[in-house]
Amino acid sequence: MPSVAPFDIDDHVIAASFLGGVPFFAGASGTIHRLDGAKKAIEAHDGLLTCVRDPFSASLITGGEDGRVLRIGKDGTVEELASEPRKWISVVAGGPHGAVAYAVGRETRVIESGTTHLFREERSVEGVAFAPKGLRIAAARYNGASLHWVTGTAPATKLEWKGAHIGITFSPDGRFLVTSMQENALHGWKLDGKMNADARHMRMSGYPAKVKSWSWSPKGKWLATSGAPAAIVWPFSGKDGPMGRAPLELGTRANIMVTQVAFHPAEEVLAIGFIDGMVMAVRLSDSKEALLRRPGKGAISALGWDETGKRLAFASETGDCGVITIGD
Repeated sequence: MPSVAPFDIDDHVIAASFLGGVPFFAGASGTIHRLDGAKKAIEAHDGLLTCVRDPFSASLITGGEDGRVLRIGKDGTVEELASEPRKWISVVAGGPHGAVAYAVGRETRVIESGTTHLFREERSVEGVAFAPKGLRIAAARYNGASLHWVTGTAPATKLEWKGAHIGITFSPDGRFLVTSMQENALHGWKLDGKMNADARHMRMSGYPAKVKSWSWSPKGKWLATSGAPAAIVWPFSGKDGPMGRAPLELGTRANIMVTQVAFHPAEEVLAIGFIDGMVMAVRLSDSKEALLRRPGKGAISALGWDETGKRLAFASETGDCGVITIGD
């Protein structure tokens, strides 16, 4: 049976991650809590708006109401990467070779090898993501997404689809680009072959709520999402992704909404967090469910596996947090 080590943070917790085996919890007030033996508080921002785990290094990248972009190391060190006075930084991403991207209004700004590259859009940038291979950056905006090469002079690739696109992610193999939308849907594009063919669009709709959490399986065969009373898991193993194929619905609990999803780092096992604070794990091969945590005091707002896949950090909107240790 899994064991739960609970603790409370007097804050709305927006991110939970492991760095080098140490759990970190990021609060909306701007404090990062590091649990290495004893709880240690890192005063990072005057108001935290976003915190993501850099997929290319053992660090967190944060943005705040104070206009700062920071890198938090696994030992708790804080490095200021950028400062934009009187601006709110709510969009950040980590890239290869230490690159970092963030958005300010209509601009995506990429810091790479000490140089800042600027990419301007016609509308505000709502999400950014690095391609898994090479320094290519994608920006979500109104009516679609833009793809830019960070270095070089090649023109941007414009991917158009009407509506407000508010989040963005590449598939791990780089073949697909997916955005979350304001209208309770996902949209996607195939990035191989001719860019303008209508068949390249992928429509993923029918959600009763906005998709605020998503997670790719370790080999990129599946994309799990929140926004429904079950985890909606789209198949991406074929050449056309999910088109013409029904998604899996895992962890169905009547009308209790899924708020967070997180794939195991090595296996096709999905951790699912619910609006009532429950956490479960589901194995994709047979849909077998395992209860990891009973309902708690608030909606699950963050989930994060450690590097070994034996521990899962969870957090809620009310600061109801903890670490679940999975039995062998």
